[in-house]
Amino acid sequence: MLVVKSLDVDINGTPILRDIGLTIDNGEIIGLIGRNGAGKTTFLRSVMGLIPVNAGSVLHGRDEINKLPGYKRAHMGFGYMPEDRRLVPEMTAEQNILVPVWSTGIEDFQSRLQWIYKIIPECQKFRETPATSLSGGQQKLVALARALMVGKNLLLLDEPTEGIAPVLALRMGEILASLKAEGVSIIIAESNDAHVADVIDRTYVIERGSIVSD
Repeated sequence: MLVVKSLDVDINGTPILRDIGLTIDNGEIIGLIGRNGAGKTTFLRSVMGLIPVNAGSVLHGRDEINKLPGYKRAHMGFGYMPEDRRLVPEMTAEQNILVPVWSTGIEDFQSRLQWIYKIIPECQKFRETPATSLSGGQQKLVALARALMVGKNLLLLDEPTEGIAPVLALRMGEILASLKAEGVSIIIAESNDAHVADVIDRTYVIERGSIVSD
């Protein structure tokens, strides 16, 4: 489904990723595990098209998508959940979830929204709550739901369980297990896999911008 080969990425002239390779098949959940600063976020943003790559290739099926901008990858069904959530504070939870609908013109979004509420019923309960009134863990759930709205082919999740209460981290693991049962393809970047180990099919370990084991 997605094949990353020999990816090199610099930011402001500083090498961040070197010779990164990773594959994920349809319905597979991959863990990208590494310490803070190892290059996990840069990798996800590069796959999403938010950071240009210096060398290497990103293949979706038979198509090389290196030069496609991020919004085009959203149109291809890539959903991205950033570590810091990036919710729009002036909007309600549901309005934040629907941002990809307005930006990509998703048709029949109501059925997709109801499917998301089935997977994450918490979001339906506080759908009318302003984003600024949600806890950090609740905001993570909304950010995941927003990524799911567009991420029909691939989800890229950056530290989904980091910085939230243990009970919500466990709940996030349960949600990811539900998505696994639904056959959703996911790359999960985490500092450790304590709460997601049970749902991960394969793990890549990243250190100093390079894959050191898989």
